[in-house]
Amino acid sequence: MSIYQSAVRKPVTTALNVTKILESSLSTVSDLKHITTYSRENASLVVMEFEYGIDITEATNDVRDKLSLIADYLPDDANTPVIFKFGTDDMPIMILSVQAEESMNGLYKILDDRVASPLGRIKGVGTVSISGAPKREIQVYCDPYKLEAYNLTVEGIASVIAFENRNTPGGNLDIGSETQTIRVEGEFTDPLQMEDLIVGHFLGRSIYLRDVARVEDTIAERTQETYIDGVRGGSIIIMKQAGANTVQICKKVKERLPELEKELPSDIRIGVVMDSSDNINRTIDSLVQTILITLILVIFIVMIFLGRWRATLIIAIVIPVSLVAAFIYLLISGNTLNIISLSSLSIAIGMVVDDAIVALENITTHIERGTKPKSAAIYATNEVSISIIASTLTLLAVFIPLTMVGGLSGEIFSQLGWIVAMISTMPMWKRDSMHLTAYTQKRSAGQSTTESPLSFSRQVSLWVHYSSLRSYPPSFSPSKTVPGSA
Repeated sequence: MSIYQSAVRKPVTTALNVTKILESSLSTVSDLKHITTYSRENASLVVMEFEYGIDITEATNDVRDKLSLIADYLPDDANTPVIFKFGTDDMPIMILSVQAEESMNGLYKILDDRVASPLGRIKGVGTVSISGAPKREIQVYCDPYKLEAYNLTVEGIASVIAFENRNTPGGNLDIGSETQTIRVEGEFTDPLQMEDLIVGHFLGRSIYLRDVARVEDTIAERTQETYIDGVRGGSIIIMKQAGANTVQICKKVKERLPELEKELPSDIRIGVVMDSSDNINRTIDSLVQTILITLILVIFIVMIFLGRWRATLIIAIVIPVSLVAAFIYLLISGNTLNIISLSSLSIAIGMVVDDAIVALENITTHIERGTKPKSAAIYATNEVSISIIASTLTLLAVFIPLTMVGGLSGEIFSQLGWIVAMISTMPMWKRDSMHLTAYTQKRSAGQSTTESPLSFSRQVSLWVHYSSLRSYPPSFSPSKTVPGSA
């Protein structure tokens, strides 16, 4: 943004003399996505949007270099352009409301000293700004007639006040092995002290400020006011540092507020207007609940179809063990447990057991036919191994490409692709669970194979088989060889 003092009358002058020069130079910056210019009276604004994923610090340096090259081409009365950086980390994560009654005039000073400063020292907090609260201001109203009578000017009075209202260094004082700094305190501690300032002389006598002006301790003129439930007050805007955790910062701020509120005047009350961590916490809680429900439903369905609690128990153990791969990936990659990772876990829970269910059902079929559990685990697994590998590769063909997506979409979906892919490629856990389940399949002593209770899945298979036989014509016999076949 650049200020052009000579363009007060016509915005067109700003566009021609300032904006066009800035736009022509800044449009050549690398990785620039969009550039938008705004010309107003006395000001020129250039908004630059860069491609996602670039180093914003390097981009800022490139913009600064371009501005230094065109500094000589700008009008003489144009100020040096100012650069502002804005990104997602510059958005507020929490907005606090402040209500006050008797302390309204000094609200800004109170909040700045007792609330904003302590909150700014919390780890991860970037900036804490105060909005809507009135600022204290000492106003000096000069009487133009008296100034003319005493041959004084407003500029002369302002320079005298500025000269007197400051602390002056007095040098150093050596005392033994120590050196003390001397300072003469001249800043006003009370507005009434300003009335005794000597602002000039007339006819041999001193003219005091009280002779030509009136000093008032009041508040500055405001362009906005803040009301909370109909009560005047202010607001505190909290922004985080780049890369900081929003949930942790908001939690620490809310823990600190009761302590800070005890140190404030009794008429000042602080509340929370906006807390961005609430939505994050609600989403994460909902995803955790979904994962638990999914886990319970998977175990329940496996119990119904396999009909053996030992096999169901093994699968219930394999599911959380298989999910360990996701947490190992999060630890290595430096990611946190967030909405995307929890959604990935919810999707992957069903995929963890799909291949195991296919193999376990085949193992159960061999055991019900009289095969020993150990042999059933080997032969039945080998029978469906090709199908399991094919289904796993198909799954990888869907999710692996998500890890190669770039830009903002890649930031969102790459974690989903990696977690689902890593969980689905854990054949060792699946194979061990199949063998372990097969070893736990036991028949009662003296019970024949034909007398062993069938699982729900076997009963469904037999029902489908016999239903299909009843649909054949009476003359057709499935057991006979079809003519012409080998």
